[in-house]
Amino acid sequence: MTDFEFHPVTADNWPDLAQFFEQHGNPNYCWCMRWRLKSSDYRDAKSSDRRSSLETMVKENTPVGILAYHDDTAVGWCSIAPRDTYEALERSRTLKRLDDQPVWSVVCFFIAPEQRQKGLAQQLLEAAVAYAASQGAAIVEGYPVQPDQSYRFMGLPTTFKAAGFHHAGTATNGRPIMRIETTPTN
Repeated sequence: MTDFEFHPVTADNWPDLAQFFEQHGNPNYCWCMRWRLKSSDYRDAKSSDRRSSLETMVKENTPVGILAYHDDTAVGWCSIAPRDTYEALERSRTLKRLDDQPVWSVVCFFIAPEQRQKGLAQQLLEAAVAYAASQGAAIVEGYPVQPDQSYRFMGLPTTFKAAGFHHAGTATNGRPIMRIETTPTN
């Protein structure tokens, strides 16, 4: 197994996230803003606008996610933040809140092609949960998709299960909503 380090995205390592996204197609297009902007705002924004919006969030110390590093190079990304910072998720008719508990949500993974099939997704998820707990989160939630579905950036149920998540509910489209309870460490 490859040795990875995990760090939350901050203003200090924003250039690492930007470089990682720019090296790969999809992240460079959406800048992980799909769930952070209202659908109409996302649709109307250019890639450069999305990049600028994410950078502003980082510089304002809004949690956006964590990076995985191998040999001091960013090789993986997991978007995790308080659910209420994801405007489209909050407005979603499909992925409605299960209850009124404050939760952190995991909405995206991206792993560099050369690092895939090394267990990094599960490690990223476990590091994301630890990060959320360090920020006071008591519940972390994810919305994985089955492997045969086209939009797999939100992770797979097997990854969430392996990281200790349990099935907590079902979205209106049949997608599982999975949760893990944490012990906040802040």
